[in-house]
Amino acid sequence: MTYNFDAIIDRSGNRAAKYDERKKKFGTDDVIPLWIADMDFKTAHPIIDALKSRAEEGLWGYTARPDSYFAAICDWQKRRNNWEIDASLMSWSLGVVQSISACVKLFTPEGGNVLIQTPVYSEFYDMTEAANRNVIENAFVLGDDDKWTIDWDDFEAKLQQADLFLLCSPHNPLGLVWERDDLEKMMKLCLKYHVLVLSDEIHSDLIFHGKTHLPTATLSPEIAANTISCFSGTKTFNLAGLQASAVVFPDQHTKKVYDQFWHNMDIHRNNAFSLTAMEAAFTHGDEWLGQLLPYLSNNFDYVVDYCEKNIPQIKTFAPDATYLMWLDCRALGMNNQELHDFMIEKAGLGLNDGCSFGRSLEGFMRLNAACPRSVLIQAMHQLYVAVQAL
Repeated sequence: MTYNFDAIIDRSGNRAAKYDERKKKFGTDDVIPLWIADMDFKTAHPIIDALKSRAEEGLWGYTARPDSYFAAICDWQKRRNNWEIDASLMSWSLGVVQSISACVKLFTPEGGNVLIQTPVYSEFYDMTEAANRNVIENAFVLGDDDKWTIDWDDFEAKLQQADLFLLCSPHNPLGLVWERDDLEKMMKLCLKYHVLVLSDEIHSDLIFHGKTHLPTATLSPEIAANTISCFSGTKTFNLAGLQASAVVFPDQHTKKVYDQFWHNMDIHRNNAFSLTAMEAAFTHGDEWLGQLLPYLSNNFDYVVDYCEKNIPQIKTFAPDATYLMWLDCRALGMNNQELHDFMIEKAGLGLNDGCSFGRSLEGFMRLNAACPRSVLIQAMHQLYVAVQAL
């Protein structure tokens, strides 16, 4: 069937955090919300149909997880990423962030060090610090060609202090899809210095421009034996409110330690609807995703083209992965607080502050482009008017 991603869906009445938490986050409801990473699109009809059928049963007690659940996930990874997963090494989790939190607590010592590459998804900071571990930053280098690259000398030096490396693959917010050479180099250095890797691959289905996602654990048996992999259908199919993800462990011992952590809190079952949605998504979601990706890619191109022609003070680029765009606003000459206030008060936009992804950064913002084109058109116009008035 054909999906209409141009349709405007009023989410203000369905308890969507993206809309209903605007006042809390931005101090006003009068902003176009382009921040939290979910999409303003209805999910695939097979998922909706499966959930309707489950709802009509009218009985949602404790729910067993059938073998078909993990089989659907394994089949998807084989089909999309050529990854043959041993299902016996896979666990369910509430979400990737919750998995990161647990792994930091379980697989690093009290007061230990966790290496992250910045700018990066802010929960990498938050989950580390919440566990009373120390964040070590390997900051990406922004070259004269406006491309972000790894500072390899710094990466190797920081690894020698680290107990765990949190890898974002593909990368949020820079939209990077790691090439084999860079990925292998990072992983071999982790092996050299005996640093466990947690690979956050939640955006691995949202890939553009002919790029290919390479699951970290597929690089070699040695690398797989040092890698915990996390992924989910929640970003891919806009199901974040249902809370479900998968974790693949390097061995049974690591899996047992992780599983016991959640069992001790009696958290080890999907809710009735997340189980149904995830299995339907990974079994029947290809058609919807195949139509979504070019729509998102065209949204990126629209924003890039508009900024180049009308707001050259703001630089951006079409990401190779995710549906998130990184805006370089440094030419506006504002500090972070001034930029934050400008976007809200003058442009009427609710974006993510770039400094939450890299605390030493000044002058960057993140924009969520997973919305109908007309919303982006209005957002870009508002941004243009605000910049022109400076």
